[in-house]
Amino acid sequence: MPDYTNQNPEQIARDRIDQMLKEAGWLVQSKDTVNLSAGIGIALRETNTESGSADYILFVNSKAVGVIEAKAEDLGYKLLQVEDQSARYAKDAIKIGKFILESEKPFVYESTGTITRFTDYRDPKPRGRNVFSFHKPETLAEWIKQGKSLRERFLATPPLDPTGLRPAQIKAVNNLEHSFKKNRPKALIQMATGAGKTFTAATFIYRLLKHVDAKRILFLVDTKNLGEQAEQEFMTFQPNDDNRKFTELYNVQRLTSSYIASDSQVCISTIQRLYSILKGEELDESAELVNPEENSWVKQQLNKKQAVPVEYTPKVPIEQFDFIVIDECHRSIYNLWKQVLDYFDAFLIGLTATPDKRTFGFFNENVVSEYTYEESVTDGVNVPYDVYTIETEISKKGGLIKAGWFIDRRDKLTRKKRWQQEDEDTEYKRNDLDRKVVNPSQIRNIIKEYKRALKTEIYPNRVDKDGEYEVPKTLVFAKTDSHADDIIKIIREEFDEGNDFCKKVTYKIEEDPKSVLNRFRNSYYPRIAVTVDMIATGTDVKPLEVLLFMRDVKSVNYFEQMKGRGTRTINSDSLQMVSRTAKSKTHFVIVDAVGAIKSKKTDSRPLERKPTMALKDLLGAVAMGIADEDLFLSLANRLIRLEKQITEKEKEKLLEFSGGKNLKQITKELLTAYDSDEIDSKAQIEIDSIPIEDRTPDLIEKTKQATQAELIKQATSTFNGELNTYLENVRREHDQIIDSINIDTVTKSEWDTTSVDKANEVVKDFSAYLEANKDEIKALSIFYNQPYNRREITFKMIKEVFDKLSLEQPLLAPDYVWNAYATLDNIKSEQPKDELTALVSLIRKACGIDSELKSFDKTIEKNYNDWLFKQHTGQHKRFTQEQLDWLKMIKDHVVSSYHIELDDLDYTPFDSKGGRGKMYQLFGNEMNDIIDELNEVLAA
Repeated sequence: MPDYTNQNPEQIARDRIDQMLKEAGWLVQSKDTVNLSAGIGIALRETNTESGSADYILFVNSKAVGVIEAKAEDLGYKLLQVEDQSARYAKDAIKIGKFILESEKPFVYESTGTITRFTDYRDPKPRGRNVFSFHKPETLAEWIKQGKSLRERFLATPPLDPTGLRPAQIKAVNNLEHSFKKNRPKALIQMATGAGKTFTAATFIYRLLKHVDAKRILFLVDTKNLGEQAEQEFMTFQPNDDNRKFTELYNVQRLTSSYIASDSQVCISTIQRLYSILKGEELDESAELVNPEENSWVKQQLNKKQAVPVEYTPKVPIEQFDFIVIDECHRSIYNLWKQVLDYFDAFLIGLTATPDKRTFGFFNENVVSEYTYEESVTDGVNVPYDVYTIETEISKKGGLIKAGWFIDRRDKLTRKKRWQQEDEDTEYKRNDLDRKVVNPSQIRNIIKEYKRALKTEIYPNRVDKDGEYEVPKTLVFAKTDSHADDIIKIIREEFDEGNDFCKKVTYKIEEDPKSVLNRFRNSYYPRIAVTVDMIATGTDVKPLEVLLFMRDVKSVNYFEQMKGRGTRTINSDSLQMVSRTAKSKTHFVIVDAVGAIKSKKTDSRPLERKPTMALKDLLGAVAMGIADEDLFLSLANRLIRLEKQITEKEKEKLLEFSGGKNLKQITKELLTAYDSDEIDSKAQIEIDSIPIEDRTPDLIEKTKQATQAELIKQATSTFNGELNTYLENVRREHDQIIDSINIDTVTKSEWDTTSVDKANEVVKDFSAYLEANKDEIKALSIFYNQPYNRREITFKMIKEVFDKLSLEQPLLAPDYVWNAYATLDNIKSEQPKDELTALVSLIRKACGIDSELKSFDKTIEKNYNDWLFKQHTGQHKRFTQEQLDWLKMIKDHVVSSYHIELDDLDYTPFDSKGGRGKMYQLFGNEMNDIIDELNEVLAA
């Protein structure tokens, strides 16, 4: 770092700019030592033009191509005001002695050495933008060679071919490209989970490479798992205008080291890895496993006094990527990680299903496409959900452990137990469960009730040919890894199954979590998976039909992401490969055992940023003066929890080591140190004392920085060796109590009122749809207007109703409407296995033919038996056994085809028995009358 002591501001700015230019590969020369052939890029200082002296003229391959106007750092706020001056120099001829050199110099910079702005005057509407540093001379040479600028090339993008794209995807791509043409630097695509965000990204990335000649595009994720999923998406993506796969047309590289291939056109990387590359550090691969919002980022950062900012990296210049696509952009791009995005001179495109206020703000409120979960369900892209509530006495009210009871206590980490007699009463609340207290009976009663409700109410028709109930694929959300272990043990016991039936899918299992996840997704076993965070977000498991919440979530974004695990659609064949008794996935069910649906949600930032770090390490880091927002927030979170656990005596003792501060005061100081509103408020007092004419933006910013530094100092000064030791010892005392004495009972097990409301809405919508189409669709016209002609309804007619319904109202699929009726009424009849038969049953109920919903195949069976009974009076039997066999074949045909015609006798199964000739031989002239009679009677 150069020594700027005793230099004036202007010279300091020049020195910094010189350094920045050299790092970017420029040779900096003065007029008296000019040698334009010394290298590809020359930055010539103090060069005369027709209207004045330019601070720097940039030459590439001996040709003038750009201008830099330098200003002192304290004039950074005036950079916009000198754009006219630098633009004039860019157009001016260069004066070298008596010679005049005419030249257009399209690349124009204004810089203080700290802030740098850049304008490409080749753009259709040139607009300056902030850049981290200067572009390399090779880059400017390449841009000159291309002729048209990137932003001008946007204007020639051909219209999108919509083949194979959903309407929401078409809208997203078209609006995004419109945003590009308007030179908007950031754009946000909000698209519901399961609606095809990555496919949409692959579509516009392909178009950017082919039609806009983008050099390289970064697909940025925050977990290794998401990177691998994105890589698979590119490998399978095939554009409309080419019969080759994306990876056959363009090189896709998923970064697993610091090496970025020169010929890669799409790079997939975690933001953690890219940060480490820019810092020139090796990345611990564990840092890529869980996204930084939910787990710790690179642990090495804690060994530093503060997060070291990113610096210019010649191997990865600012122009390395033309576009950066940020997957799951509602998280992980703030605080430390924002530096990665600020570094590159690139368009930023965010993808998320659950944006929050930060997301909208970061992307300049430029939301190019919004496609909500509700819209995706209406369109049939995702499936809806119902809520089933299980409530137990202890889940709601907690419990009491009395003095004198002998109970187990268990270390939270080692799970080592000790048997002891309690000295005093311990009352625990619902929020203490599975953290402070474990009550096996509470977990067991939830699991037992879930098992019962599955078979009787949630998915009752899942019995295989051997009479065994098949549990639908279920994902259980647990509070902690320890809680997950307790749940798994009890699930295996209560369902009377082995280890393969229920597995844990977290990063702490000894098995390869990816392998377990793949088996859960693609194989019959496991039927149930228990997770904490690993597959709570961003992971597709399409066959999932149940989400069992045994943990509450306060973040609305995180909760919506967790719900999104169940929304994925899957075709019937694929579903039946892993769930043999499932017919189709029309919806999924949230089983809420903790009140997660109704609990208060916020979009506030999660406090816990380093949950894998021990409290001892957090305390030590702060005591050593490490100033880091994630560190402060995590420690505050731990102390908030500890404050709720410790006794009054322990609180009093703590004051001796903390200088009289209690845990609430200590926590507040930790949070205040990084609370922008608090910093601004305190800084404003100092700013108000400064004369108005002296309040430059730079001085205001420095005042805020000094205020924050003072707040950080105040927060860290509390911590010392004695206090840290005391806090750690107190924490250890508060291990888990195993309450095996209080036996729990189920107090509620029912469909949530929201599910009942939704069921009413579905039934109402279904009836309204039939009413609206009863004059247009022949089958509906007969059911509603000519019920005496029901015998004329054919398979083809019912299929017409089904196809139109599927196209126009996918949410009204027969399976889902049947479930809605089942939620509202005590339906005795089993749902038919065939969707068309179910549809006929539903139509008959909706139009009033049947007073209650009953399976139409069973109706046909009953009508046939009643008719047959009437044919046999006393000793007289109308039909012989051979005739009865034919009549049964006709009845079975009507069950599957709803109608029989004379021509049907020429096909299976009648043809193998002699066809219409045989039937005439058996029934003679009565044949046609028998067919008409059965059509009428069976459809009654």
